[in-house]
Amino acid sequence: MPDEQQRRPRRPQPMTPEQIEVHAESVDPAKASEIAHETAQILVRTGRASDDPKLTATLVDLVAELGLSTVADLWSRQPAVSLPGALWRVYALREWIERDAAGASQDYFEGRFRADVPAAIAGSAEPPSPDAMRELGHAILTGVYRGEFDTALERAAAFCEVVATGRVHRADLNDGRDEPAARTQTISASNLRATAADLRRAAASWRAGTLD
Repeated sequence: MPDEQQRRPRRPQPMTPEQIEVHAESVDPAKASEIAHETAQILVRTGRASDDPKLTATLVDLVAELGLSTVADLWSRQPAVSLPGALWRVYALREWIERDAAGASQDYFEGRFRADVPAAIAGSAEPPSPDAMRELGHAILTGVYRGEFDTALERAAAFCEVVATGRVHRADLNDGRDEPAARTQTISASNLRATAADLRRAAASWRAGTLD
C-alpha cells in the first residue's frame, strides 16, 4: 500500500524562461490554444460557482502555487481579448504588485489625481501604501471569482491607467536628469496603457457574451 508521501500529488515546479521556449517549440500551437482556453474556462467556471473561500484563495494564489513561468506558458501567448489572455493580464498585474509594492505605491500616489480615469474605479487605497497596493491587487483578482467578472477587469484596467499616469509623471521629473530612467518609465507606462485597453476590451467582450 503506498504511503502518504506517495499518494500526495506533487506541486508542479516553476519553469525557467529557457525551459518555456524549448517547451513552446515542441507544442502544437492549436493544441496549446485549446488547453489554454479549456483551463481558463474551467478555473473561472469552478471559481464562480463556489462559495468556498478556501477555493477562492487557492485560485487567487495560483501563481504562488504554480510559478509565474508556468502560468505564462499556459496563457500569455493567447489573444488579449480572450479568457486566458485576460486572466494572464490580471494575474501578471497582481504578481507585479506583489513583487514591487513600493514601486506600485509610488506610481499610484503620483497618478491617482492626474489620471483621466478616477482612481476610485480601481478601488480604495488611501493612503496608497505598499500594503494597500497588495490588498488592492488581491481584491481585484478575487473579484474575478467572487464578483462581476467584467467589473474585475475594469478595475484592473483602471489600476493600470492610474499607475501608468504616475509613471509618466515620474518620467517627466527625470527628463533631463536621468534620461535612461525617464525612457524606461515612459515605455513601461505605454505598455501599461496598452494592457488597460486590452482589459477594457475583454470586459466589453464578457458583457457581450463573446469572451471565451
